[in-house]
Amino acid sequence: MTQPFIGKYSDRRPDTSPVWKRLEEHSQSIVHSDLREMFERDPQRFARFSLANGDLLVDYSKNLITDETLHLLLELAREAGIESAREAMFGGGRINWTENRAVLHVALRRRAEGALFLEDHDIMPDVRRVLERMRKFCHDLRSGLIRGASGKKIGAVVNIGIGGSDLGPVMISEALRHYQNGPTLRFVSNVDATDFVEKTRDLKPEETLFIVASKTFTTQETMTNARTARQWLFEGLKDWSAVSKHFVALSTNSDAVREFGIPAERQFEFWDWVGGRFSSWSAIGLSIAIGIGFDRFEELLDGAFEMDEHFRHQPLEENIPVILALLGIWYRNFLGAATQAILPYDQYLHRFAAYFQQADMESNGKRVDRDGEILEYDSGPVLWGEAGTNGQHAFFQLIHQGTQLIPCDFIGFVHSLNPVGDHHRKLMANFLAQTEALMRGRRPGEIGDDCPDELRPHKVFPGNRPTTSILLDRLTPRSLGKLIAMYEHKIFVEGVIWRINSFDQWGVELGKELAKKILPEAEALASGANPDLSRHDSSTAALMRRIFAPDGDEERG
Repeated sequence: MTQPFIGKYSDRRPDTSPVWKRLEEHSQSIVHSDLREMFERDPQRFARFSLANGDLLVDYSKNLITDETLHLLLELAREAGIESAREAMFGGGRINWTENRAVLHVALRRRAEGALFLEDHDIMPDVRRVLERMRKFCHDLRSGLIRGASGKKIGAVVNIGIGGSDLGPVMISEALRHYQNGPTLRFVSNVDATDFVEKTRDLKPEETLFIVASKTFTTQETMTNARTARQWLFEGLKDWSAVSKHFVALSTNSDAVREFGIPAERQFEFWDWVGGRFSSWSAIGLSIAIGIGFDRFEELLDGAFEMDEHFRHQPLEENIPVILALLGIWYRNFLGAATQAILPYDQYLHRFAAYFQQADMESNGKRVDRDGEILEYDSGPVLWGEAGTNGQHAFFQLIHQGTQLIPCDFIGFVHSLNPVGDHHRKLMANFLAQTEALMRGRRPGEIGDDCPDELRPHKVFPGNRPTTSILLDRLTPRSLGKLIAMYEHKIFVEGVIWRINSFDQWGVELGKELAKKILPEAEALASGANPDLSRHDSSTAALMRRIFAPDGDEERG
């Protein structure tokens, strides 16, 4: 398959490039290097391996790299056509070639004047129109001009979505909880009824607004929960017409929205060039804006735009997302690291790693390149993490002394939003101690003489465990926007080097298709019928009978 519209990418597989071979050879010397000695030999290591953008500092000096490593990785990036790929994205090129779509989430937070054309259409008036509608709706809802069917002020907003329509709004709303001064926010995503029941248990129908976030308005989990919410509202208010006062749709399917009972003025659109996992900057972020107010939401956009400008205009060697991406390539493809940890030292970011699990693993968890050829090198890593210091008392043991190399991003803030006692000083002391301990380790000679010989091997830490320290002044909407955009662009750069499409997600389709086929069979089993399950393997058929047949009669048929 050829895609002339996606930019001047390299036609060469990266693993066939001479620089790839040189990186493989170079990695053999790096695995025997010692980070502690690197710092001792080079007092300027931090200065040479750190970058800043405003209050954002990225210190990557505690990584297993040398000047030669960085030189080779930058050469690999240039061979991959990073600059032209970047311009193709910002210029509206259809870089999501399997769906023939542009990828323009950057347009949603574009704060510059002027046009941005997708083919012959300037999309910026559309973006600004939706933002203005969001602004007015947020103001009217928060001020009490918009009320429920009984005339009561809306006190709770429940966002119903899944995937990008849930993970982004949840993470950002939790991250910015300090700034929330609007209605109570709840998020329902799982088709498990427990999620809906528990999230609405203490809410009053007459004071509750539901936001249904589904581009197609057909997503199974979302629409199941939306219909349950509509029934819950009716049972509380005994009036089906109340749906028009208590529901909002974030969707492009106007007919389905209207059929559900939501009027046109309560529908907020977004576009096919907005991918789900990059959609919180769009109308999908309505719940965020309601919680913190639209001015704060715009600060979030401002921060992302600052990082967009940095990513677009800085040379590769001074470009924060590019350097982070190259470190990711280095560990995944040359040092054998199958996973990466994101460790935010701020409780407000306790959903940050979960959000980027989707953003990274759904984007770069691909097995074929843009020519449809099966990859002969590894693509995206498994991404995971937890807020510090909780993670220290859970899985840090494996990072320090396990047999796997696990690169870690430590995210911290100079100032706390809740400066109580010496909590923040202790938190950040742990932040610093962990990165230093992972780098230095503990050698046999550094264990006290009073330690029994049989315990000495257990107290040795090998060190040489790579970390990147990402530091901001404080957690604000602006700094959060910058942080999210930084990781978005990192993911994009990695995908370009791997020659994969970071913006489709065909791998999730098969499970959805099979679930739709299983559902009528499940309903037949539940009614006492005996449907033909021969198209299923014996395991699936037996489990279906156990789950769905009356009394769990797995012997039926």
